[in-house]
Amino acid sequence: MNQADEDYLRPAVSPNLTTTLVTEFIICGLPSLEQYQLLLFCVFLLIYLFTLIGNGSILFLVVLDRRLHTPMYFFVSNLSVLDLSFTTVTVPKMLAKFSMNIDTISYTACFAQMYFFGSFAATECVLLAVMAYDRYVAVCFPLHYPTIMTRRLCLLFITITWSGGFFTPLTALILALKLPFCGPNIIYHYYCDYSPLLQCACTDTTINVAVGSAICGFGLLITFTLVVVSYVKIILTILKMNSKNGRMKTFSTCASHFTVVSIFFLPLIFIYVRPKASYSSDVDSLVALLFTVLTPMMNPVIYSLRNKDIIEAFKKKMHPLSDRLTPKYNI
Repeated sequence: MNQADEDYLRPAVSPNLTTTLVTEFIICGLPSLEQYQLLLFCVFLLIYLFTLIGNGSILFLVVLDRRLHTPMYFFVSNLSVLDLSFTTVTVPKMLAKFSMNIDTISYTACFAQMYFFGSFAATECVLLAVMAYDRYVAVCFPLHYPTIMTRRLCLLFITITWSGGFFTPLTALILALKLPFCGPNIIYHYYCDYSPLLQCACTDTTINVAVGSAICGFGLLITFTLVVVSYVKIILTILKMNSKNGRMKTFSTCASHFTVVSIFFLPLIFIYVRPKASYSSDVDSLVALLFTVLTPMMNPVIYSLRNKDIIEAFKKKMHPLSDRLTPKYNI
């Protein structure tokens, strides 16, 4: 973008202006990969479709198959809803940018995207901590699992998870809405994120940065600590198992779970729990792809599609369909 374009996008304002002149923002996307727009569109479209099909299939199977009406799959189905919502908030806009170069987003839509993205991210953090606790109880206290993870406790966990997730970003959102945006209106990211949006404000944002960092830091570190503690206890219990096959199977499952959880948490911590001075739009945009695109695609595979219960449920639902599609021959 040349200097004339920047001057055009920067409205002429008086020093005493306290109101917002910006009515829309320009999403930069991934500037470092701009020459690969068509390739990026194809790759992210395939990932998005796989995410929709994978999470949608799990949700469909858990709802319809009564054998999957257990605490673990209850949480997995909620994770599928979250991943569907999480990716839909950001990826379609990114695809529009890559395919048709539609890079503008209205003021209202930008703040809505920022809020829902933050809400779904916070909800998933809490849900992953709850799922880690569920696995901890299942592995460490298998005989007491049905009496501990009761229907009432599961509903309480989910209520706290969703309500906590949607309330978490409200303070930061309200403070950001009070900021004046009088230009420039360029967001150096592929979605309306909190830090890049604050860069567009034409006033001091120290309080906003402090509040946002405190909320993100507290939430991320607490939930990730709970996840780590749960899996450490699980590993210690696995090491005490007598059966080598059972030990290896349980360890493999928990290791894959913790790996995908780490891919979600660590980039979030890297981006949101650090000083403002170290902000880099190019690096953050690439790192953000890990938890906005990669993790929602991997969750169905790691948590469900490798599980024999899900595979059996899929075969059961597909069997009547295959019978109807198979031609019958009279001999």
